[in-house]
This record gives sequence, C-alpha cells and structure tokens, in this order.
Amino acid sequence: MDRTTVPVSVLQYLKELKINNNREWFDTNKKHFKKEQKQIKAFFEDLFSQLQSHDEVDQYKVFRIYRDIRFSKDKTPYKTHFSASFHRTKPKYRGGYYLHIEPGKSFLAAGFWNPEKDDLLRIRKEFEIDDAPMRKFLSSEAFEKIFNGLEGEELKTAPKGFDRDHPAIDLIRKKQYIVTRKFTDAQVIAPGFPEEVNQSFAAIRPWFNYMSEVLTTDLNGVSLLE
Repeated sequence: MDRTTVPVSVLQYLKELKINNNREWFDTNKKHFKKEQKQIKAFFEDLFSQLQSHDEVDQYKVFRIYRDIRFSKDKTPYKTHFSASFHRTKPKYRGGYYLHIEPGKSFLAAGFWNPEKDDLLRIRKEFEIDDAPMRKFLSSEAFEKIFNGLEGEELKTAPKGFDRDHPAIDLIRKKQYIVTRKFTDAQVIAPGFPEEVNQSFAAIRPWFNYMSEVLTTDLNGVSLLE
C-alpha cells in the first residue's frame, strides 16, 4: 500500500515562515499555509491508521500553528513546525506518541510526558521494588538500535520517601519517561519515512505493555480496572 509522505513543499513553507514570522506575511500567504496544512494533516491521518493496525490508539491531535505568546518573551505569533500527538486508549493502555516536523529539527517521541501525581508515584514504587523489566527493555537490541536511552526531566535528588542511594534512583528520580529519535530533512521527505516512524513507534510496544500493566495494577499486582 502506498503511504502518504511529507512533501518537500511542507519543509520549504516552514523555512519561509521562520524568516517571515509575522501576521502580515502569514495572512498574505494564507492559501499556501492551507495547502501545506492539508498535506501534513493527510500524513498524520495516514500515520494514525498505521498505528491503529498494531496498537490501541483511539485519537490523535494536530497542534495549531498559532503560538500562545501571553506569557512568553518570544512574541513571534507562529510555530515553525507541524506536530501531532497520538493517544492510546485509556484506561487500559497507557503512553503516547508524538511527531514533530521542522526543518533541521524533526523528531519523534514516545512515552509519558507528565504523569499524574498518583501515576508517577506508582511508577517510582515499581522501580523501587523491581527495576529489572525496565532495564531489560532499555538494554534490548530493538531499543538500542533506534533510540538513545531514556530521557525526561528529573529531580536532582531522591523524591520524598525514597532512598537516594537506591540502585534504581536514576529511574526513580525522573519526572518524565520519554524516548526520542531525530530525523534529517532528507529522511523526512524520503518515501520510506512513514514506515520508519511507524516501526519506531512499534518498537516501543513492549515498554508500553509493561508500563500499562504497572499503571493498571496495585503493588500486589491486583487490577485497578475491575
């Protein structure tokens, strides 16, 4: 099946927008924006369908081009990228996918961006008890072939109630659990890019399955969904 690709014109438009990030230029070139927006939305829609073929993904969101500048020193009104997030079906399936298309800065991400307070505590407690499943995934050939370790914001020391000398403190002190993969412009516009993104997301499934089990059970392994 032929996949929807990212046209060269999408990256070219974003380059022009970065140089002319003002309302006058944007309004004058509104037809151009609408054309590229339509093409990138078609790409995200196709990726959503690919994800649904092997995962429980119930919705996706294409982010608006307009920046919220109310509390920002940077007053440029428009983002210079297109992006979308893909949500797994809660409450049974946890984790999320994200794709960011920007000239010279394209990447995908997956994981747990900002876990709720209770979820974060449950994850930390799990690692406190047994971090072996997480270590196994992070050291697997399938993971290391695509990703460069676990990322995300973290505390400088141990969270309250946890031993700062615990062997798994590197995992416990994290506030986010994210993996990313960067792409060059040449990779983004290549015919095989849709499959590369989908296969990268598919490689996350063992981790998502494990984390979903953790987040839907108590510390005794009893389901919280019944």
